[in-house]
Amino acid sequence: MTSSAILSHPIMPIADLPIDDGLATALVSSTVEHGEQLKGRRVWLACSGGRDSLALAALCVQLYRQDKLPFLPQLLHVDHGLQADSKVWAGHVARWAKVQNLPCHILPTQVQGYDEQAARQARYDVMRAHINQDDVLLLAHHADDQAETVLMRLIQGAGVNGLSGMQPWRIQDRDGHRNILWRPWLTVRRAQISAYAQRLKLPYIDDPTNDTGDNMRSGLRRDIMPVLATYNPNVIDNIARSAQLLSDAQVIINAQAEDDLQQAAVASLQQYPEQRVVNINTLQRLPLSRQRQLLHHWISQDEPLPPAKQLVNDALALSQRHDHDHQTQIFWQGVHRSYVIRRYREHMYRLSTQWLNWLKLPLNIQSQRLDMVAETSVNSSSDDNQCISFILRSSVELVWQAQIMPNALTRVLKHQSYNHNHNHSHKNEIEIRFAPLRRLQRVQTAMASRPQAGKKLYQTLGVPVWLRDSLVVVSATFVGKDDIASGDMASMESKLATNERAVELPILLLSPFDSWVLGTDTLNRAIEEEQLTKLINSCLRPSNALYVI
Repeated sequence: MTSSAILSHPIMPIADLPIDDGLATALVSSTVEHGEQLKGRRVWLACSGGRDSLALAALCVQLYRQDKLPFLPQLLHVDHGLQADSKVWAGHVARWAKVQNLPCHILPTQVQGYDEQAARQARYDVMRAHINQDDVLLLAHHADDQAETVLMRLIQGAGVNGLSGMQPWRIQDRDGHRNILWRPWLTVRRAQISAYAQRLKLPYIDDPTNDTGDNMRSGLRRDIMPVLATYNPNVIDNIARSAQLLSDAQVIINAQAEDDLQQAAVASLQQYPEQRVVNINTLQRLPLSRQRQLLHHWISQDEPLPPAKQLVNDALALSQRHDHDHQTQIFWQGVHRSYVIRRYREHMYRLSTQWLNWLKLPLNIQSQRLDMVAETSVNSSSDDNQCISFILRSSVELVWQAQIMPNALTRVLKHQSYNHNHNHSHKNEIEIRFAPLRRLQRVQTAMASRPQAGKKLYQTLGVPVWLRDSLVVVSATFVGKDDIASGDMASMESKLATNERAVELPILLLSPFDSWVLGTDTLNRAIEEEQLTKLINSCLRPSNALYVI
């Protein structure tokens, strides 16, 4: 089968044909510039079979065969299925690559939508899924593409970052999969590539949709760029140079925003990338322009595309409010995740909806019986460093885990049990229990003068609304062996009726980001001296991460 879009030149080996010096210089210079980053990395070339990508593939073959290029890329051709001849085009690219002894992979995909952006996203998604971590994806974008990109973004109201256009070397990280987009031809003109393709008689695919004008890019190419060239024939080079200058300016702006963010970020509340927090008081000490830039930078972390200007303005307005309404939510749909921006007291939170859903999962009730240990120093034995772990909440993405140091903890609690209640001093085991804080359950923190429950406790501790169902009470129950082993219900009921029955003593309140010592003033003083929170600690981690105690 053939397609009218494919130029009728026969498929011939091109390794020994003349090389275009200008195109070769641009590619080799970029290879030298990024030589250290390229070492040990596999290079793939995104090849639609069109003029630009086929010309870049041809030049790579020529330079590699002449030992002027240290790598031979593998071709990736994506079959969208959007054109009637898409399978014919894919077969044509595969045959051309085979004649050049060039590895080629055909990647079928389906486009979720009908516009240019949807097709582009589908291309990158399927190529990213095929290549390995830290591989390099070589792209044939050139100066004319750059100028069109800058004009498109100018029309859309982009800022400095958007107007800096495409970057020649860009590290892309999505869902933990990192790769590099490499564009060595951003200083090369389309006309130069066309002349090279004609000299080599490359049988490239001339996609008829490229110049129809039915999308913004092809409309700019067909209708606007020729008009601009009548005002200045160097318009393409000038726009490309402006993009480079703006790219340099963006580096400076990013450095300033990153420095401001380091000052404003609340390190103890960060859970990357699900929860990011900034301090509003620190934010408001900055000039207004830097506040906007910091919020823009803060919101767009972990995402390849920036938020709209209106979203940044809404976040700024939220930071400037003086009322106590904590219900306001700003929604943002990023490329990787959807997010909610909220304020609680003097903190601004960027929360992923995935994280908010995780916080609604039920907490696990856990308990563990521990043998009482000898009355010795907490650090007297290497066994004191051994931990027992408890999973408080988990999903396929995230685990909230608590650890206790049983030997050291039992010494502290045995000592405190004797001082606090002589009725417990004869008990020889402790049961440690992790359970959700009940809304009507009253507990007393070290800073409170009396037990508190519900809304008052949340306000006292400064717990945001979305974290209030993630409070866990750690309690200790002192029991004797006869309390454990007896299967006689009458005996158990008798014990419960006496003053010697086991009493559950709350000792610590945990949230994913904080902890509070519980108990009476006397108990608090003794436990704080032993640093209870170091003996019982919690952490959040990805489910697939290796955790070392």
